[in-house]
Amino acid sequence: MDWKRTLLICFIILLVGGGITALIFSTEPTASRQGATQETAMLVDVIEVRRDTYQPTIEAMGTVEPARDIILSSQVSGEIIRQSAAFTPGGYVEKGELLLQIDPADYEHALQQRRNELQQAKADLRIEMGRQRAARKEYEAYGDTLSEENKPLVLRQPQLETVQSQVESAQTAVKQAELELERTTIRAPFDAHILSRNVNIGSQVGAGADLGRLVGLDTFWVEATVPLSKLRWLTFPDDEGPRSDVTIRNRAAWAAEEVREGYLYKLIGALEQQTRLARVLVAVPDPYGYREENTDLPTLMIGSFVETNIKTEELEEVVRLSRDYIRSNDTVWVMEEGKLQIREMDIVFRDARYAYISSGLHEGDQVVTTNLSTVSEGAPLRLEESGTVSARDSSLEDTE
Repeated sequence: MDWKRTLLICFIILLVGGGITALIFSTEPTASRQGATQETAMLVDVIEVRRDTYQPTIEAMGTVEPARDIILSSQVSGEIIRQSAAFTPGGYVEKGELLLQIDPADYEHALQQRRNELQQAKADLRIEMGRQRAARKEYEAYGDTLSEENKPLVLRQPQLETVQSQVESAQTAVKQAELELERTTIRAPFDAHILSRNVNIGSQVGAGADLGRLVGLDTFWVEATVPLSKLRWLTFPDDEGPRSDVTIRNRAAWAAEEVREGYLYKLIGALEQQTRLARVLVAVPDPYGYREENTDLPTLMIGSFVETNIKTEELEEVVRLSRDYIRSNDTVWVMEEGKLQIREMDIVFRDARYAYISSGLHEGDQVVTTNLSTVSEGAPLRLEESGTVSARDSSLEDTE
């Protein structure tokens, strides 16, 4: 039976193949892990810090405005008959310098009339004094027969008081006429720069008329805004006390190296409405560089937007560290004995570039300046084999 023989042969072949497969799998080598992963120290740069006394600055933007700004007006009416060449927009005038002259003719006539009235009143007084002497003799002739009530009438006391009052009124009228005549000459009330002029020779002006706008040459203010939290570090001067120095820059109009120096003047007792920041005034002497010693200084322009750097009070025994090296939650990475330490800092002040640290760092500590992707306390660190990248303070890397 051929089919039975064929079936047996197939079975034997399958049995042999299965045995061979089992033998192969039972003798296959097994992969195994050997050794341990070696942890590599991270390569970092560090700087060495030190404690010192620093005077930080507060950067604030501000607007230039004049400390003295007036609308020049007339106190009397009349025609302008004279005008100073300096009284023109852009001109400079000194205190007491004549700017305009109003026709004084009417006021001279009025003054002469008041003087005549004064002379008449004085003459009436002299006449009355003569009558007083006559009345005194008449009174003495009566003896003691007159009552006290009639005595002033006999001595012409009311008439004397009336004439004396007329003299005083006439003297006052003369002084008023002299004052009005003087007011026809309009002079600069202080050293000033002329911003505008609204009249010319021949203009008819009335009392209170707007003649032009003048601003003082001595001082301009820069009204700047600073955070409320930083006010306690600023010094506002009294009459003779210390004051915070301020450096002013106008990067849009001045050369990069050009600056003006001023000082912190006053704290305005109201917050800026939109930003809710404190408003301070910075005083800048001789803003136009009018004085000879300041002619090479840049000029401040009213209304311009400038940058102010206000010096604060000195901070003693603090570490100054670039703000780039302050990590999250006010921590700093420190390398100590080849390992990473994460330290919390007590930062007393921050300006635009630095943080000033009172505690958390010690003299000579090495602060890690490299940004690390993985940070863990105690992680191994290493420096370049050529030596430590260090500095005595981060401020020495880029001095102001």
